[in-house]
Amino acid sequence: MTRIAFLGTGRMGLGMARRLLAAGHELHVYNRSCAKAQPLEACGAHLHRSPRAACEGAHAIFAMVADDEASRCVWLGPEGALESALAGALALECSTLSHAWVLELAAHMRGRGLAYIDTPVTGLPAHAASGDLTLLVGAADADLAAARALLAPLATGLIHFGPVGAGTAYKLIVNLLGAVQIASSAEAMALAERAGLEPEAVAAALATGQAASPQVVRNTHRMAQGGHDQDVAFTPRLRLKDIEYALGFARGLGLGAPFGALAGQMYRELCSRGEISCNESKIIDVARSQT
Repeated sequence: MTRIAFLGTGRMGLGMARRLLAAGHELHVYNRSCAKAQPLEACGAHLHRSPRAACEGAHAIFAMVADDEASRCVWLGPEGALESALAGALALECSTLSHAWVLELAAHMRGRGLAYIDTPVTGLPAHAASGDLTLLVGAADADLAAARALLAPLATGLIHFGPVGAGTAYKLIVNLLGAVQIASSAEAMALAERAGLEPEAVAAALATGQAASPQVVRNTHRMAQGGHDQDVAFTPRLRLKDIEYALGFARGLGLGAPFGALAGQMYRELCSRGEISCNESKIIDVARSQT
């Protein structure tokens, strides 16, 4: 049993934290909204009012938060994790963050004697709850070897892309590709509607054709059925954040990403309409309004 701190218990973090509890670890939890972490307390976790308090004495610290700002706050804030983190502890950042911030954060970790594991994840909240995520890792070989037993309850797949930052690089790339797929799926579904095709039939046909991908299949079915506010898995606000981080990463490498930029424009318009907390499939409304 390892004493673990877990920072961030939103849709993904809650399921991941439960998996660590079920594996028999001693879990200390912080979430900005205490109510979201309370289900873990009923399962035996210890809730704390600050990252610093949650991390005291922890040998491993997981973070799963929304963006760079939240990551900076939980790690480096006045009551942040690094104020109490033990030298030699494993720091496992599972959030989808900008590449520049990941490298900066890793430098802070090294300065405090922590082993930093860059490990964003792929999967939906249901995968987090069942331990079926895929981990996208950037880490030194020795640090990853030390973390593998802790990561095992969370995932059925782990891909080591290279040193710290490599996991985030891939995550931004694949999330940008996903954004393009979803935006183009919305365009296709809007066109099918204008052509008088039955949306459910179109979604079913797409699922069996060469254009199918998990993103296309899941989102075209949602677009056909509606119900974008039900069973929210990934929001337009988070998708737009990931697009902007990915486009910034591309610019830093001197590469244009015009398809990603167009997807970003569509999600930016959706968010400007106030649609920030529904399913990202609601991008169909933007596609329908194009003339």
